[in-house]
Amino acid sequence: MSYYLGIDSSTQSLKGLVIECDAGKIAAQAAVNFSTDLPQFNCPDGVLHINDPLIKHSDPMLWVAALELMLERLQASGFDLGLIAAIGGAGQQHGSVYLNQRFARTLATLDQSRPLSVQLRSTLARPTSPIWMDSSTTAECRELDKQFGKRLQEDTGSPAIERFTGPQIRKFHKQRPELYEQTARIHLVSSFLCSVLIGEDAPIDSGDGAGMNLLNLRTMDWDPEIAEFIAPGLAAKLAVVGAGVAGGLSPYFTKYGLKAGIPVAVWTGDNPASLVGTGAWRSGMAVVSLGTSDTFFAALDKFSTDPDGYGHVFGNPAGGFMSLACFKNGSLARDRVRREAGVGWAFFDQEAFARTLPGNGGQLALPWFEAEITPPVLRPGVRANFDFNTAAPSVQVRAVVEAQALALRSHALWIGSFDTIRVTGGASRSPGIRQTLANVFQARVESIAVADSAALGGAMIAAHCDGVSLESLTAQFTPIGEVCEPDPAYAVTYQELLPAIQELERAEPMK
Repeated sequence: MSYYLGIDSSTQSLKGLVIECDAGKIAAQAAVNFSTDLPQFNCPDGVLHINDPLIKHSDPMLWVAALELMLERLQASGFDLGLIAAIGGAGQQHGSVYLNQRFARTLATLDQSRPLSVQLRSTLARPTSPIWMDSSTTAECRELDKQFGKRLQEDTGSPAIERFTGPQIRKFHKQRPELYEQTARIHLVSSFLCSVLIGEDAPIDSGDGAGMNLLNLRTMDWDPEIAEFIAPGLAAKLAVVGAGVAGGLSPYFTKYGLKAGIPVAVWTGDNPASLVGTGAWRSGMAVVSLGTSDTFFAALDKFSTDPDGYGHVFGNPAGGFMSLACFKNGSLARDRVRREAGVGWAFFDQEAFARTLPGNGGQLALPWFEAEITPPVLRPGVRANFDFNTAAPSVQVRAVVEAQALALRSHALWIGSFDTIRVTGGASRSPGIRQTLANVFQARVESIAVADSAALGGAMIAAHCDGVSLESLTAQFTPIGEVCEPDPAYAVTYQELLPAIQELERAEPMK
């Protein structure tokens, strides 16, 4: 029997999932919630409290502590971790970890009697990590755009974006040059945790590396001109770009019953991992991930970029490229709407849609409680084309869900049209949301049996590195769950609402 462990370090939690390839089933799983399980790191929902609403950082030792706690829980579940043949994983994209000269030496001499978070704390050149929710680098993005113009997007797959790692590094160098000088290595969340697992520097893969404004997707290497402009000597501080096996598992992790030396695959970003975990790593199918953020992504037949400059192109862990459009205000925004409306999830998921008609009489609301990234809008606040605050809860819910779905469609037009969309993430369990997506896109919407697609994708990548074909893994682990067929009666309704959502994106927030 062949077992593989996939790990997903996302914004609010860290999950581990073990697949058994011979039987095609999930053999074990465990999760750690950052808010409830690790409150000592003061990162509710995975984010440190900072007064400036545009700055979103986390404590990188939170992710390390969560990794150990997840392994403890897997071990306590009774599953024999000694059966695991390889490990793969994914991290929230764009987050960066800044490490000093002690990092490599500390990794090579880890003490099993002391927690990793304690041992690695002194290796941080920067005590906190900016994450994908950060919108504080507008000035640095403008500097990049002025210096490189269209070449930035044409070569790296994206224009300068506030949450991307390159602008974050430039801001760090400008504001804290002395700490930048003390930085020997800059890792992404994915490559940082992979490095911890193998006890040495791990590569950065093209899927996650493309979310930095630094990786030239035409050469599949760091762009030397862009890197030097962002910060002097930056290229030497970045890990190599790579794929396949990163290295063997560090002996430190034998304390959890794992075997030292088993292959650890190069980790990727959570969205590229979900592309694999949903079975959409080949072109022809799109994926909507309804998590903390909402994302729309699909494999690309060839390299192309969004003419509007909002969408992105990353490397595909299965080879080639993938497209992606990301919306910051996803499930956290839906949850806030639910709470402020004073309703439970049962009402939000089902009753609200039963009490209202598709199209909602043209009433739409974008719940931008955080500064949005697609399109880039720094001033948060709900945008609505009706009196949102006095409307019935059912009208509010449909207005928000339909507006979010229309925004997804509007900003995915450059990627293409799709007959089938697979949904994943926590909100994909909502029948009302799934049917809304089907009607808005006029596409068949399929849910998959495993909701944790990034962790599953990490496990599938680990198995693939161990010689198992992605075709067979996809057939085994991404069976279709519930299906929503589009109602053609509403095709015109939503087509006519596309200009309305585009106009709403330009509106001022409600008072």
